[in-house]
Amino acid sequence: VEVEARSLPMELSEKGGIQNNGFLQNEDFEDKEMDNSSQEEIPKTCSVDVDPMAVEETLLKPYAGMPKEVLLQFSSQACYRVTREVLFWLVIAGSVVLVGATIAIIALSPKCLDWWQASPIYQIYPRSFKDSNMDGNGDLKGIQEKLDHITYLNIKTIWITSFFKSPLKDLGYGAEDFYDIDPIFGSMTDFENLIAAIHDKGLKIIMDLIPNHTSDKHRWFQLSRNRTGKYTDYYIWQDCRQAAGSVIPPNNWVSVFGNSSWQFDDVRKQCYFHQFGKEQPDLNFRNPAVQQEIRDIIKFWLGKGVDGFSFGAVKFLLEATHLRDEPPVNKSQNGVIITAYFQLYHDYTTTQVGLHDIIRSFRHTMDEFSREPGRYRFMGSGDDEKEDIEATMMYYGTTLIQEADFPFNFNLINMKNLSGNSIFEAVNSWMKNMPAGKWPNWAVGSPNAARISTRIGKEYVNVMNMLLLTLPGTPVTYYGEEIGMENIASENVSEEHVNSGPVFATLPEKSPMQWDGDVNAGFTESNSSWLPVNSNYQSINVEIQSSWSNSTLTLYRALTLLRNNELPLNRGWMCHVWNDSNVFVYVRELDGLDRVFMMVLNFGQESTTDLQAIVPNLPSEAVIRLSTHFSNAGKVVNTKLIKTEMGEGLVLEYNTAKPVHTVEAFQGKCFVAEKACYSKALNLLYTNC
Repeated sequence: VEVEARSLPMELSEKGGIQNNGFLQNEDFEDKEMDNSSQEEIPKTCSVDVDPMAVEETLLKPYAGMPKEVLLQFSSQACYRVTREVLFWLVIAGSVVLVGATIAIIALSPKCLDWWQASPIYQIYPRSFKDSNMDGNGDLKGIQEKLDHITYLNIKTIWITSFFKSPLKDLGYGAEDFYDIDPIFGSMTDFENLIAAIHDKGLKIIMDLIPNHTSDKHRWFQLSRNRTGKYTDYYIWQDCRQAAGSVIPPNNWVSVFGNSSWQFDDVRKQCYFHQFGKEQPDLNFRNPAVQQEIRDIIKFWLGKGVDGFSFGAVKFLLEATHLRDEPPVNKSQNGVIITAYFQLYHDYTTTQVGLHDIIRSFRHTMDEFSREPGRYRFMGSGDDEKEDIEATMMYYGTTLIQEADFPFNFNLINMKNLSGNSIFEAVNSWMKNMPAGKWPNWAVGSPNAARISTRIGKEYVNVMNMLLLTLPGTPVTYYGEEIGMENIASENVSEEHVNSGPVFATLPEKSPMQWDGDVNAGFTESNSSWLPVNSNYQSINVEIQSSWSNSTLTLYRALTLLRNNELPLNRGWMCHVWNDSNVFVYVRELDGLDRVFMMVLNFGQESTTDLQAIVPNLPSEAVIRLSTHFSNAGKVVNTKLIKTEMGEGLVLEYNTAKPVHTVEAFQGKCFVAEKACYSKALNLLYTNC
């Protein structure tokens, strides 16, 4: 066989084998062949005995380091091409399935509860929480010292009431400077340190903002009364008539604190309008520059790291421009003698057209700071419309335009009497009027209402906390209610403690927090505090209740832990089951879970309830998960005969395949917000139940 030496990329070894020289470049061969001066002439042909089949087989086998040309010879062969295509399409199909499954899970998964939904809110009146500098007044450093108490309660959101620089005429709600901290509470550096400490612990902070009015010491008011530039119309000014040496106001409008809402100013020689005290003139929100000032204030504090605002007194932002007299409740009354706020219908001084446009502008400003993932800024409105629940619900906004995340709910505080029926009415009123898809909230105490122990009786403190922490939505706890603090006696409060004017009556519920049994309840190391500590502080304080297994504080912590850990209590259905003069009964359920929690709460006298006669398919037995009588926890009870004593509360747990919200008889009695369903197979929540 003749083999062209020039065309074969191989040479014979001494043993007659074939060696592959596939790594050699063709150019190297050509150079060697052309160099005739230094080498002997290479014969062009030679004859050897080589098996042709062996050569062909050797040439067709793939080997490591094949050049591109050789590789292409093999890649086009069917056995390699089919395998490659099968693997390619398997990868594509797997990727499509993975992407599709991810999209499906995202599409079907419910929205995660935001931070203001997932945790109770703990409201602090800063002057009464903890004194850090021995001046008898609570301050921002004091709050920072006690942050571990917040986490101990399983709470992640703090709401601090007003701490702006202020003459404190209305306990700090008439600001002298919206951009500064009142020295009684500390400095801006103290506030920044508090913010950092709060966020380091994974907590959030909400602060109060009352945009309706300022202090008469505010720079804007001083400039306005002197008619200085743009500030001339920052407040509401009207000419007043003079008669017999006295000032006749423009109309019969009365302030919340009583008497005329118009005050004559000797500097400007006009009357200014005030919805509250005469030291708190109302801003003119029909002036766009005023609205912009408030938006700038919002931006300033959000820039400091605040996570949300509670806007108070917003229903007072606008007044009718026609200044007509408001109609009296008793039409036979002579307008001259009307001096009390409740004597008039406030048709022209509250909830005027354009109010919600202003609130939406606040929302828009806050949304500018909510674009960063995980930094949603909460907005609450603090107006208490009392009898006008529809007006309250308007603060939620509409389906398309959001306002507050929720208006604060004071139904449980405003009840005129306590019973199972009145509790049901307070709860049902909110739930049936709340717009679809919105989130409820509940409060049983506030800085402007008597404490639970004083308002309805100490025997009902635990059951009220149980109600608060098992209803759907966000619970709000006023500091001290977790240990059952009581109002201080009114005779112990005098003008020497505070120059508070008309809000003097709300001081008994603002007494210092009771931390331990030491002098002044551990609130201050000073010889005295701005308000006296309640005389019962040695038996009602955080330290002693932390060591008792049957204390109000221990129950509160158990309830917050249960709420955080159990999906039905976190975001499930709430169905009203039964109410009478003594008890209020409801269940919390979640689609896909057969575990149900039933609350049997007594707000009257000792009672026995047959729940089997009320709820079809109810199991004959249930386990007491939590009880206000601690020794009963874990016991099994007969659901046909549930006995409760005055002020007793039970959290019952049972399993059922027929939850109450699916029973036709209870349609219209069940409510759900942020609906979700549970999949046992996948151990996840989804929305398409």
